[in-house]
Amino acid sequence: MLAGASDVSTRVGRSFPGLRERLRDATAAAHRELDAQLSSFDLTVFSGYRRFLQASAGALLPLEAALVESGVAKMFPDWPERARSAAISADLERLGRDAHASVSVSPMTPSGVLGTMYVLEGSRLGAKFLLKTVADSADPRVGEATAYLSHGAGKRLWQSFLAKLAGGEGYDEDEAIASAGAAFAAFELAADRA
Repeated sequence: MLAGASDVSTRVGRSFPGLRERLRDATAAAHRELDAQLSSFDLTVFSGYRRFLQASAGALLPLEAALVESGVAKMFPDWPERARSAAISADLERLGRDAHASVSVSPMTPSGVLGTMYVLEGSRLGAKFLLKTVADSADPRVGEATAYLSHGAGKRLWQSFLAKLAGGEGYDEDEAIASAGAAFAAFELAADRA
């Protein structure tokens, strides 16, 4: 047997998780905690839905601003299609409130941008389910303020993000995971303050 051959066969026979799986596993607890926290907002009533949007904007606005400051458009040339600050601001305006940042976010490295984008792009998947809840509202004002939750519907934004993530060679995975955790923490803090 050649020296090192057993090391190669062990590596080939083992399945190593990719960055997507590592991000998912590392942030699973934070994701569950945030979901539980946000479930306290009743999205079928005007006040509950507005508080949910205020909480979401409190984190989304500074996260997206930090992404822009950190050069997200270089990594994601379709950033203008992905950004949702204008959508959530429009929804809150419809509901008689201004959108405000309620947390602060530091600038990010390219790896940090990738981790933060994982959280923001992944939230689109949950938004589909939240839209169904909002549709059950008897208050028409709630149903008229869904630009944020429906943003990107019909586009393949999650799939194109995953393609970028899969080709994420050269990124610091630990840094991406830390930034994803920080993004979840920003949403949790903003929800506390709403």
